[in-house]
Amino acid sequence: MDRLTITLAGGEPVTVEAGTPISAVAPKTVRDPKTGKEYPVLAALVDNKVKTLDFELFYPHTIEFIGYNHPEGRRTYLRSLCFLAQRAVRSLFPEKVFKINHSLPSGLYCKLRGEHIADADVLRLRDEMRRLVEADLPITHKSMRADEAIALFEGQGQPLKADLIRSVGRFFTEVDYLDGVADSFYGALVPSTGYLKVFDLMPFHHGFCLQYPSSEDITKTIPRQKQIRFATTLKDYGYWCKDSGIVSVAALNKRLLDGKAVELINLCEARQERKYAEVADRIYAERERIRIVFLAGPSSSGKTSSSLRVAQQLKVLGLNPKVIELDNYFVERERTPKDDDGQYDFEALGAMDLDLLGKHLNALLAGEEIEIPRYDFKQGRPFFEGNRMTLGEKDILVMEGIHALDPDMVPTVDPSRIYRIYASALTSLKLDENCCISTTDNRLLRRMVRDNRTRGIIPEDTILRWPSVRRGESRWIFPFQENADTQFNSALLYELPMLRYYAEPLLLRILPSSPAYPEARRLLKFLSYVVALTPAEIQAIPPTSILREFIGGQTL
Repeated sequence: MDRLTITLAGGEPVTVEAGTPISAVAPKTVRDPKTGKEYPVLAALVDNKVKTLDFELFYPHTIEFIGYNHPEGRRTYLRSLCFLAQRAVRSLFPEKVFKINHSLPSGLYCKLRGEHIADADVLRLRDEMRRLVEADLPITHKSMRADEAIALFEGQGQPLKADLIRSVGRFFTEVDYLDGVADSFYGALVPSTGYLKVFDLMPFHHGFCLQYPSSEDITKTIPRQKQIRFATTLKDYGYWCKDSGIVSVAALNKRLLDGKAVELINLCEARQERKYAEVADRIYAERERIRIVFLAGPSSSGKTSSSLRVAQQLKVLGLNPKVIELDNYFVERERTPKDDDGQYDFEALGAMDLDLLGKHLNALLAGEEIEIPRYDFKQGRPFFEGNRMTLGEKDILVMEGIHALDPDMVPTVDPSRIYRIYASALTSLKLDENCCISTTDNRLLRRMVRDNRTRGIIPEDTILRWPSVRRGESRWIFPFQENADTQFNSALLYELPMLRYYAEPLLLRILPSSPAYPEARRLLKFLSYVVALTPAEIQAIPPTSILREFIGGQTL
């Protein structure tokens, strides 16, 4: 047989026979260069493209093996874990259809379609998953004609999966198999169930939460977190999506292809305006008590636009909102804490002058006048330029920032005088029954478009910076989201088609040699399932829309 030379990460050449699977040259573990920890190999980057370990080599390639420490390694594990859960459901409840509704702070919220699953059955399902792991069953893949795959999934009671294949208009599609059960997960999977030893199932709201390994310690699942408000917000949005007839990307595509994009834009914007008005109504109802509104949320959740929209609605009710940017309360650069890499950590709570902020808020509540600082980011210090403020009878202070829900931000201020809002883009759309759309991806695409438009930042840099942003959110934002008096969902049904129009050309600029290339390919593949808005349809997005914060043209 023909022989070829491949190059492993680090430059080591290896000669193999043509047709050799990657697994034949894969080590059992890879070492994280930052922590020195060892991780089991889950997949590989072949010429910077994510491949399963059964990928066969017929040409010279450069190969890097990845584990759970790599974002694509974590996604490979999670996709495979979902397949494992689906197979266990088929074993115990052969007439039921497994659904993943959306993500939760503690994992993925899963249900059986149209059914409540008892707590005892959740434990049975967990035991069946563990049995399948011990059996170490192979996971395989097959290219199939689209019409055959559509018939297969319709026969399995998975119409959303069939509709998605139909809506993208391709001749062939990839189908995954586990112990005779077919499915599709749109990305790399582990070679067998034996890789999936770490998981747990927690009964939750007539279904269960599928928990996966923690990034900090892969021998344990992610910690259980309070998630009632978060889940309620997503549930409310999910009901609205269902009532509007758009619960999947395929249904969204059909609505656009039927020429109803502008109608959908108007409907979504009207609903969101109503939600902002509801928040303002709650604040107004307690206007004697509430004098300060704090709004927090993760990156690209639309915090700035949301604070302006809430302020606008408060004006409608006769109040006079005054806005102070929390960014003006940063400490001098030399007092800014540093992260583990020795870089200034501007997202840390210690980067803010908490003493001054607390004194100013208490002074305003006492009817006193304050002088607001202006922070000069170039010089790294605040300036006082005579910008003074008091709170009159109808005045209400609105402030937004990442720490606004952290009780340690203003521990000396009476919490009963503060109304806290958490904003995030929590999409309930699904690719199909068991592949929900990541709200994180939604925000990353928003940020990429905005960074490139307003700051000249290339998409590669946005992608490479994103893991650091996510670490900051996990430390400073997500643990406090349940402290909010209300949670606001800034997602809009039509935004993925809009984001495809803007983000796809940016992602296509990222070269195969870039470390951001695997992520760019993944996002491009995801967006390829979405029909893009046309320029004429984008013009229908109103200038007050939260999405104008990212694409431009906002008049707030």
